[in-house]
Amino acid sequence: MGKIIVKKVIKRKPGCLYYVDGQGNVCEAIMARGGKKKKKR
Repeated sequence: MGKIIVKKVIKRKPGCLYYVDGQGNVCEAIMARGGKKKKKR
């Protein structure tokens, strides 16, 4: 498990996944099924 070093450095977008790569950069990837609300029937 990692530890949090700094909070609120980037603004998060719905439907995106954020991770730290091998060089220490924060990367953003679009999730396949995330961030969208379901329609009411």
